[in-house]
This record gives sequence, structure tokens and C-alpha cells, in this order.
Amino acid sequence: MRCETSRPLAPDGATRDDLCLRVIEAIRSACADRAAAKTLHEPVFGGNEGDYLLECIRTGWVSSVGPFVDRFESELAAFTGARRAVAVVNGTAALHVCLQLAGVEREDEVLVPALTFVGTVNAIVYCGAIPHFADSGEQTLGLDPEKLAEYLAGIVDPGPDGPRNRVTGRVIRAVVPMHTYGHPVDLDQLQAVCERFGLVMVEDAAESIGSYYKGVHTGNTGRLSALSFNGNKALTTGGGGAILTNDEALGGLAKHLTTTARIPHRWAFQHDMVGYNYRMPNINAALGCAQLEQLPGFIAAKRALAVRYADAFRDIPGVRIFEEPPFGRSNYWLNALLLDADLEHRRDDLLESTNAAGFATRPTWTLMHRLPMYSSSPRMDLTTAESLERRLINLPSGVRVAVAS
Repeated sequence: MRCETSRPLAPDGATRDDLCLRVIEAIRSACADRAAAKTLHEPVFGGNEGDYLLECIRTGWVSSVGPFVDRFESELAAFTGARRAVAVVNGTAALHVCLQLAGVEREDEVLVPALTFVGTVNAIVYCGAIPHFADSGEQTLGLDPEKLAEYLAGIVDPGPDGPRNRVTGRVIRAVVPMHTYGHPVDLDQLQAVCERFGLVMVEDAAESIGSYYKGVHTGNTGRLSALSFNGNKALTTGGGGAILTNDEALGGLAKHLTTTARIPHRWAFQHDMVGYNYRMPNINAALGCAQLEQLPGFIAAKRALAVRYADAFRDIPGVRIFEEPPFGRSNYWLNALLLDADLEHRRDDLLESTNAAGFATRPTWTLMHRLPMYSSSPRMDLTTAESLERRLINLPSGVRVAVAS
């Protein structure tokens, strides 16, 4: 049901209808193209996409190998500063291989935020491992390093095969921080936690192409990291993802595993490992090359939109736009409106009213431990993540929303 003027007053003294109207007007004032705001994040193809796709068709290189794949991997590595980039079919596949190469084995536990997209957790289960849910912090919306360290100090015993959870008896192998909506987590503090407890860090950088932690592109701190280029990301290949690593040997192995572990030969089909057909097709990589050429402009437009949103909401009591942490530079993949705790009961009213007004607003993901297949997974206290879940609203964030066509 939409907000009605007859409902009780909000804490600031405005009627519920007044609050909804002010939020709608703030979104409207920030959006350069209101038509584009009907979707949360749609792609923009304004560069060489058509020419590159036609080249694929003309030459016949449309499938799992081709010059655009090599070019995209090289240019992606250069853009992110990683030594190696391996293009794959999607971000979940990328994370699956990252975890496998990081040493995650069956029955290992992997620490992961409860506040994340389900693909992060599914990739853990693909390895036969157990997701262990951790809390988030309000400064980043990602993993809270201090709370995680305190929690691990109470449950971890050292062991010859790695740190062991004394409650479950299983080895805790890795930590997977996720850069929520493109905002970098505190990687230095998380790396310190990993070193203290003997854990491997694998970054879920799916949402953070073009985001930086202390001047370094996300994805360069963990042993490996995963990117996503889904249709709703800041850079899209239609579907697709990539593995980043600064370990040349792991980069080579990632390429080998994701190309069915085939031993190079002019005609023979020999395979020396159980590999995956996770190859990005050349036609998708062609899109990626054209999108990379435009990415700096995309991010500049998205950051300008974030500023406009922050200004538009600044004088509305009880709500605020989440802004990048002081140590990071965010791509602002999705802008997030954060309600004060005493307005959390208003979230669904605001979602219904803004969508009825033609703006594609969404709640954050359902927390992972609330999903039936993960309800029995181990977890720490999730007070902050549960509070954020009740208070977050994503706003239209595409490049066309930022820049009128």
C-alpha cells in the first residue's frame, strides 16, 4: 500500500505522505534522464560496440576463442593493475575458480558476508565447502574486520592443516570480502585478520570495476579476485566475468582450468585436469573492449550522480545517501539510500511509492542465512547486517540516469 496522508506522523513531524513525496522529488531532481530511472541500472552502448561485434561476425570469431578475448584480458589487466586477468562466462564462475585455486576444499568453511548476492555463496558451495556468515559494518557495508577478529579469537584453534573451528571441527580456509555496491572494504584490516588466523583472502570484486582502495584497484589485495560483467554492471559484456591475480602461476592455472584444461596442440584433444568450460566467447569480449574504452566516462558520470543524490537528500531528516569510505574511491555501482533506525519500518512504503512514481528502487538482497538452503550454515552475530537489510534502498544508478541522452 502506498503512503497515505492519514497515516501516523513520521519522527520528524512530517506525514508519511510528505516523506514519500520528498523522497520521490529528491530522486527526480537528481536524475538527468527520468525514463532511464525506470530501471535500476541499464547498460549504455555508445562507443565501438557495433563495429567490434560486426568484426566478430565478419571474421567468424564469435565463440570461445578469438582476438578480442586476448585483447580484453590484456586491457583489463592494465586497467586494474593486476598482473593477470582471465575472462570467463560470469562472475560466479570466476569466484568458483578463485576459491578452488586458493585451496578451498570439500568440508572447509569459508567466511563470507551475510549481506551479499547469492552468487558469492553459491560459488563456495560449488567447491563442496561450507559458507560461514559474518557481519558487516556501517562504514563500508562490507565485512567488519574488528568484529570478525573478535569472533574468530573465540572460536578458532590452530591446527596442522589450518585454523579449525572448535565448534564444528572444520577447517576455516578463506575469507571472501565483497565490495558492496562498489564501495571498497577495509582491505588492510581484513588482510591483518587473515594473517593473524592463517586464512586466505579471495576478493569478490564483482561490483567494483573502477573502484580503488587507497589508490589501488580493488581485487589486488586478495590472492585472487572475481569481477562480474553482467548486463547491470558498470561495464558489461552481456554476461561475463574475470579472474584477477598478481600470481603469474595462478593466473596461468586459472586460464588452463577455465578452458577445459586442454593441453595446447594443433589438433589433439588432451586434457590433464578436471577443467571447466568457463570460457568467455569472443563476441562478448568484443563488447568488453568497447566498454573498457568508455569506462572512465561511465564512472565519472556515476560519481557525479552520487553527488547529486547526496545533495538532494541532505535536507530530508531520517535518510541519507551512503557515501564512499574515506580510504576508498567508489564506482558507485548502485547508490544506496540508508534510513535511520527509527524509520526502518518505512522502507516498504517508500519502495512502493517510488516504484509507483516510475523510479526503479529496490531493497538490498535477502540476507544469506534467511535463504532456505543456507539457514543451517554457521554464523556469527549479524546485528549490523540485519539492521542494514531493514534500512537499505537502492536507487536508479545507470549512466543514462546520470547523463541525459
